[in-house]
Amino acid sequence: MEDRPSGFRPQILGCRRGFGHDPASSPARPPPLPALCQEPAVVPLHPFLLAAALVIEAVAGYPDALYARIRHPVVWIGGLIAQLDHALNRETDGFGLRKALGVLALLVLLLTVGGVAVAVAWLCRLLPFGWLLEAALASTLLAQRSLHEHVAAVPKGFAKGGLEGGREAVSRVVGRNPASLDEPAVCRAAIESLAENFSDGIVAPAVWLLLGGLPGIALYKAINTADSMIGHRTPRHEAFGWAAARLDDLVNLPGSRLTALLLTVAARFMDGADSREAWRSVRRDAHRHRSPNAGWPEAAMAGALDLRLGGPRVYGATRVEDVWLGSGRTAATPADIGRGLALYRRACVVLVAGALVLAVFG
Repeated sequence: MEDRPSGFRPQILGCRRGFGHDPASSPARPPPLPALCQEPAVVPLHPFLLAAALVIEAVAGYPDALYARIRHPVVWIGGLIAQLDHALNRETDGFGLRKALGVLALLVLLLTVGGVAVAVAWLCRLLPFGWLLEAALASTLLAQRSLHEHVAAVPKGFAKGGLEGGREAVSRVVGRNPASLDEPAVCRAAIESLAENFSDGIVAPAVWLLLGGLPGIALYKAINTADSMIGHRTPRHEAFGWAAARLDDLVNLPGSRLTALLLTVAARFMDGADSREAWRSVRRDAHRHRSPNAGWPEAAMAGALDLRLGGPRVYGATRVEDVWLGSGRTAATPADIGRGLALYRRACVVLVAGALVLAVFG
């Protein structure tokens, strides 16, 4: 497979004429084969692009000044989703029609985002070091630094404001109502969010960046954002958001499994973390989660830290009876959040190292 950065043209398979060849002594060359009959180009991977994007995002994040001036690409995507939801999701339509219109909205979203991303990637590749610009643009669709900052704010909230401070901080990273959570539940919620968002916000987009360059990661973020906005089983979105939710499950399958593996490997490089138990927890519990993907990173995190994660929780006014993952303690502490962040940092390093190994030896 092509392992050079996306700024290079993909290699074309085929033979080249040897040295000392005399064109005059050979018969005329036949006309070229039609495009469909020619040998295919090697499918390119983008490991240099991935490694550069991960490093750029980890070091710089998304500058506040840039956000204030032009907002964020995900905000632009969210604005388009909101417009499609407003225009096509009519409560007077039947369930089947709203489901079909949801499919149409998703197609419009993907064609728009994909078209823009392909055009931008093409323009980047016209520049001498355009792949670095493409990496910088792709880095805006990763969330290593942001996730770390938001989760690290929870133990700081406990230190400054006690339980209420912890609840306020965790409310920024979870969808459930934190008002009824005690300290162990707040800490578990933060660690669960860290594990799940490591998959959704870093590893899964990294997989699609590796496979598809800037268009790949942009399309993934469009699907993931659509799921977060309209992929809910509410009266308004159960039909309209069906396609977004199902497609999001599909595109997260490889990333969630890879996340579990990264956390398991990272646990081997951290004192007090148990790599063997992380993998046992994944094999035993990952499939028991109601989500086809969330159970993988959460089970790995639970096993590595000797915790039990998941369990019953409340979203708004709805109580959800989730299963427990892991076989350790339920009484998580702010110190456990710090341990989870330490494991997360190591897993991010393993991810970058894997991209570099693939770039050099792949």
